Amino acid sequence: MNGNDTVSTDVLIIGGGPSGLATAIRLADILKQTGRNNRILLIEKGREIGSHILSGAVIKPLVFKELLPDVNLSEIPFNSEVTKDTTILLGEKGFIALPFHVPYMSNKGNYVASLGQVCRYLAIKAQEKGVEIYTGFAIDEILYKDGKVIGAKTKDTGIDHHGQKLENFQPGTRIEARITVFAEGTRGSLTKMLIAKFNLNKDRNEQVYSLGCKELWVVPPGNIKPGEIYHTMGYPLDNDEFGGGFIYGLNDNKVAVGLVVGLDYQDPSFDVHDAFQIWKASSFVSKILKGGKMVEYGAKTLPEGGYYAIPKLYTDNAIIVGDSAGLVAMPALKGVHLAVRSGMLAAQTAADALSRNDTSEKSLQQYETLVNNSSIYKEMYVVRNFRQGFAKGLIAGGLLFGTQLITGGAGFFGRLRSHADYQTTLKLSELKKKPFKERFKGKLEFDKVLTFDKSTDVYHSGVYHDEDQVVHLHIKDMEKFNAVNIEEYGAPEQFFCSSEVYELHVDKAGHKEIRIHAENCMHCKTCDIKSPGDNITWVVPNGGNGPDFQNM
Repeated sequence: MNGNDTVSTDVLIIGGGPSGLATAIRLADILKQTGRNNRILLIEKGREIGSHILSGAVIKPLVFKELLPDVNLSEIPFNSEVTKDTTILLGEKGFIALPFHVPYMSNKGNYVASLGQVCRYLAIKAQEKGVEIYTGFAIDEILYKDGKVIGAKTKDTGIDHHGQKLENFQPGTRIEARITVFAEGTRGSLTKMLIAKFNLNKDRNEQVYSLGCKELWVVPPGNIKPGEIYHTMGYPLDNDEFGGGFIYGLNDNKVAVGLVVGLDYQDPSFDVHDAFQIWKASSFVSKILKGGKMVEYGAKTLPEGGYYAIPKLYTDNAIIVGDSAGLVAMPALKGVHLAVRSGMLAAQTAADALSRNDTSEKSLQQYETLVNNSSIYKEMYVVRNFRQGFAKGLIAGGLLFGTQLITGGAGFFGRLRSHADYQTTLKLSELKKKPFKERFKGKLEFDKVLTFDKSTDVYHSGVYHDEDQVVHLHIKDMEKFNAVNIEEYGAPEQFFCSSEVYELHVDKAGHKEIRIHAENCMHCKTCDIKSPGDNITWVVPNGGNGPDFQNM
């Protein structure tokens, strides 16, 4: 695709994750079965398929049998079947293995996998079916005509950090499509624009998120078996912090470890990355990692708001799928199979709309009907109040969850509302408990053997950004940021960022300013979600920029 070009397609899919690829594969199959030859175009901003894909991941495999009915399940690069599944109540020096699973947390019949590797496999299958896939192209603009979506435009390149055009300036390509599928993953920047423009979250709950930090290790034989998995509750999180850890045994003596924490925590100095390092140093986790070597790091946010936070999933000529639609089932913390399912249902909707030559909002409403009659609704509705119940702490949340189990998800109080994560952070003057660094005093010196500082971890993500581009992290109001975010909240951006993008600089005169190291950005979107006052907007950088995950 070249600058000043206009490309036309029947279906444009933005994003090469599981939902976008499932949409492409199922749509290609339907079109072939019906003898039609519509064009399907999939655009991925990462350097290649999988570069920006990160998940735990324990995957429910059955939906893949439906997506690829002619493929033996063993051909899909799932790493190992779950053989042991244990929930651990973790303390700093000890632990208790629970004799039962938390409801909805059983993983019998599931597979541990690198979601990036699975997506690379799906991309090959999609291309074999005639889908055109272009990687390394960032899309930063939705195209409209008469107030309706008609496609999207790739980002202009060859612009320096002052916004001035360079000699190698290249205008973006317009991609006009009869249907555009938004499959950008968590907190998609274009999806965010689409939802705002058409008020697609009217009467919905605020979406809430968690941030997960993950490392891939190679450990000595015998430390953990393939398919042996653990989920931890407790340390180092307290009653006001929702989340837990995971340990997934993989083939070839590899193990995936991570900590996932809800971004509705109150402490402005809380640091998920550093809490992850503290978690690894606990006696239970450190024993598994002893003698091993960390080989890859990444971070990602995931939507946890549940059923009540799902936006309206369609408008004229446009459909939202996967994590962009908030399709993650809590408390199982699983969304891959729902993303694939949503892509398959979007494909059916798109195929029917194209055959009718009607891609209007009324026609695409079929997608919502299909979702509401699918396993997506079944899994998400029964836990529709789960995450909101924990807003008042783990103890209260556990009690509310108990009432929800008894009442089929309703609880005794009906629909529970949620607050945006940036609204839950307390000012420094309002915080009643010890701040993060005081709570873990003496535990924040990382040895670079078992525990790592952010810069070391970021090095292991393969992250890269072109120097000649406008910084893709936009502070909306710098005066307000200095007065509020820095002075009242202590610049929480320096702590919640998973990859050391935000640095609080204090000069000799005591003047404070935030410095942005966009070259480190992991594209986790935490700053877009958690910054007090909703004062930071994440926009897509140049195509091919960002992390380059291999096995995440």
